[in-house]
Amino acid sequence: MRRAIHDQRGLTLAELLAATAVIGIGLVALASAIPLASYGIQEGNQLSTATFLANQRLEHVRNARWEGGAAPVDSVGVSASATAPPMAGGVATFPDESPMAAPYSDYNRRVRITDCGAGAGCAGVVSSELRQVVVTVDYRPLTGVGVAAAAQRKGAVVSMYLSRR
Repeated sequence: MRRAIHDQRGLTLAELLAATAVIGIGLVALASAIPLASYGIQEGNQLSTATFLANQRLEHVRNARWEGGAAPVDSVGVSASATAPPMAGGVATFPDESPMAAPYSDYNRRVRITDCGAGAGCAGVVSSELRQVVVTVDYRPLTGVGVAAAAQRKGAVVSMYLSRR
C-alpha cells in the first residue's frame, strides 16, 4: 500500500505571486527602517561625544588650583554672568570654545562657574568655600532630512561643586 507521488512540478503561479508579494513587503519595510536606525545611531554617537567632552573639561576644572591660606591661588575663576566665561585676575580661565578644534568642530563647549558664597548661593547652598561648575557641550543634531538648523541645538550639561583646597 505504498503511495507514490509522480507529478511534482514545482510552485503554481498563485503561490509564486503570493511569495513575491510577501518578500516585497518585507524588503520595503526593511528599507524604510534603515534610515531610522542610522539616525538613532548617529544621535547616540553625538550625545556620547558631547558627554565625553563635557566630562573632559570638568576634569580640567577639577585639577585647576583654588587654594586659600596666606598666599591664595585662584586658577578656577568665577563667571560674572550666565553668558560670560570664568575669569581670574582679568584672564579667562576656561574660555568658550565655539566651535571646538578639530576633530570636534561640530561641537561648542562652555564653562560657567558660580561662587556659592555670593547672593543666594548655589541651589540653596551658601558657602564661600564652594563653587558650582556647569559645563555645557552642544551640537547640531540630525533630522529626517539632514542636519538641523543652526539655531536648533542639542547637548549635554554636566555640573559639580568644587571646594577650595
